[in-house]
Amino acid sequence: MRSWTDTLRFAFQPVVNLTTGGIAGLEVLVRPETGDILAEARRDPELDGKLAVLAVRAAARKETLLPLHINVFAGTLADLGGLTALHSAVREAGRLPWELTVDIVPPFTHVPQRALLEAVSALRGQGFRISADGVGDGDVPLRLLTDMAPDLVKLDASLLARPAAVRAMRTLCEQLGALLSVEGVETEAQCAAARSAGAQLAQGELFAPPTRIPAADVYVPPRAPGLATTPQSGPWIREFVRPAALLPDTASASQVRALLTGSPDVSGVVLVDRDGVPVRSVHRSRFLLSMSGRYGHALYADRPAAKLGDMPRTVGVDATAWEVLDVVAVGDADRTSDDVAVIDRYGRCVGVVRLADLVRALAETRVEEAAGLNPLTRLPGSDAITGEVDRRIADGRTFALSWLDVDHFKRVNDEAGFAAGDELIRSVGRALQYAATGHARVGHIGGDDFLVLTDPEGLEPLAAAVLDVSWAAGGRPVTLSLATVLCVPGSVTDHRQAAAGLAPLKKAAKSLDGTSWVLGRAGLAEYEILRGTHVTPAQAARTAAESHGRR
Repeated sequence: MRSWTDTLRFAFQPVVNLTTGGIAGLEVLVRPETGDILAEARRDPELDGKLAVLAVRAAARKETLLPLHINVFAGTLADLGGLTALHSAVREAGRLPWELTVDIVPPFTHVPQRALLEAVSALRGQGFRISADGVGDGDVPLRLLTDMAPDLVKLDASLLARPAAVRAMRTLCEQLGALLSVEGVETEAQCAAARSAGAQLAQGELFAPPTRIPAADVYVPPRAPGLATTPQSGPWIREFVRPAALLPDTASASQVRALLTGSPDVSGVVLVDRDGVPVRSVHRSRFLLSMSGRYGHALYADRPAAKLGDMPRTVGVDATAWEVLDVVAVGDADRTSDDVAVIDRYGRCVGVVRLADLVRALAETRVEEAAGLNPLTRLPGSDAITGEVDRRIADGRTFALSWLDVDHFKRVNDEAGFAAGDELIRSVGRALQYAATGHARVGHIGGDDFLVLTDPEGLEPLAAAVLDVSWAAGGRPVTLSLATVLCVPGSVTDHRQAAAGLAPLKKAAKSLDGTSWVLGRAGLAEYEILRGTHVTPAQAARTAAESHGRR
């Protein structure tokens, strides 16, 4: 008599990294020959748990080294309080728990949230990674999503028609330390929309359909020119993580050789201890060279592979690409091509990054940044500043946004000449750059106008650096006007509101005599005059007469 498991088949669909174009993992999908076993599994937690175990075993039979994504209903986790059998199946398959992501799928309605969160905590304790599936088209409550703090959030492709919602989810993912993936991508336009909204991963028929044999290649549309998705402080390393080839630190050299010769795309092997912490790093070329040399196989085959490895280079999953380059720059020059192991907060290896990916991305970032620089000062324009303003608002951070310009700049150009005016603008820009420490950002938005974004504590030193200087153009003294709006969490919703709060302060600063500085707070009409004095009607008339006389 045939068992119900005899009618089951499994298909594999790649999860694609939109940055590197590589396969980040495989989602294992149940494909029954008859009946709707998923509908039964939704009602029967025990059955759903068994399907998860069978999915792992099916992947093991295909001998794939890629990380796996296994679907489990939210109700199953809440009812069973975890998946002990899944943990055992992963170990039996020779895999490590952190190579497997549990995709928690809807429905979430009527699922006891406390029980679900306890089950998620138990899975994390076992080493599994957590994904919230079906977001945007499912019923997962936003509060539950934040309480789950998943490692990955999977959005339905239908949400791409609402780009603001996708960008908002990207911001939430950044706060949670999660990656953002889009499911069901079928067209190149959807892929471009996913990239534009900041998604790092995607899957769908466009890249590769579900197949009985895990795909070795996927189609990823080329990135559109000028499409920037990474913040200037990044790019973040988690966008470049590739699957790691992991073996226990007790593995023999012959085991490593078998893995490398059977997987030509693997550039190295990371040897880990029982907790998944990298112990040694085995570089493909150096290892195979040692093994292929005279007596190499006889000398090393049965010995621990760790003898032919190096101390691993590691970096945290929250690092930036620039920080990885710092790691690569330290040590032997002949190891610059080695993979860098990416570790989570527990020190476990969750993947590797390749230097070539980083160099390519950083070069693209520099080109994109250069395209937005002002040709006179080489400072970024308003987009860079306003984008950072929105990020700080989303982060719930207090910040100060300032506008600075040269008083009567047209007169400066008319009287001293445009060359002297240009040199004055460059000098002011350099002074702002030198004074901008920490997280301060300076932008040149055209003409004699500058935008400055700082933390409140960095405001005074930066203001002093430009307002305490005696400026001149062509031997003629020049004064500056500075307006600052202080924004606390909840006072503004986006950069447009912050700029609107700055406008009346700019007008107030320009109404003062001499170098001036006006400080206000978003949402309040009152402001402080920190530099400058009010101009009387008589002074204004005298200034106008002097200006007319010079003409």
